[in-house]
Amino acid sequence: MCAMARPRKPLLSRDRIVATAGALVDAEGLEALSTRRLAAELGVSGPSLYNHFGTKDEILDAVADAVSAKVDLSMFAPDDPRDWRTALHDWAVSYRAALADHPNLVPLLAQGPGRRPAGLKVADAVFGAMVRAGWPPAQATRIGALMRYFITGSALGSFARGFVDDEGAYDPADYPHLGQAHLLAEHREQVDRGAFDTGLRALLDGLTTQYEAGVRGQWTRQDTASGS
Repeated sequence: MCAMARPRKPLLSRDRIVATAGALVDAEGLEALSTRRLAAELGVSGPSLYNHFGTKDEILDAVADAVSAKVDLSMFAPDDPRDWRTALHDWAVSYRAALADHPNLVPLLAQGPGRRPAGLKVADAVFGAMVRAGWPPAQATRIGALMRYFITGSALGSFARGFVDDEGAYDPADYPHLGQAHLLAEHREQVDRGAFDTGLRALLDGLTTQYEAGVRGQWTRQDTASGS
């Protein structure tokens, strides 16, 4: 009789390493990821990881870039009919949704794209679309920056969860306006999404005012300067 073939372990690949590392960070946070722990999760020896990645930081970069790759950039294509404001809105919603699925990675993504290809494609798409729309390059850079500040900041934590659900924590003698604060956590998604939508609308309203003034020939020296 022929001996039964022993089951083969799945081949180690960059994609498998990134997927496993991402799942570990999602479940336990950035501090849980180490090459030793990751190798154990993959069922391989630690040194085998270095055939694909030089350092743990390279693995984290790849995990973060996998999240950036999920962000919709179609609205920034030259042939997309959406105007710059609608494009920024739709992109911000997609970006926030990607971050909401991976909250433990937000602190890393908030630092910027570094050398990550997908992250750089996001930055390139936003900048290119704003310049094509008529924004001066310096302002297009600042728009990319402020949008990242706003979107990643909104995903760093929950405003509503910052309040405990104990009514007794909000003595009206000390906090006369927080009588309903203990209810915020219960409505976390509604509160946080509403705050994001309100902030995004206000941000875009302000940019629209600047843009309309600029196209009327009122760009300021600061608008067109390359510095801050």
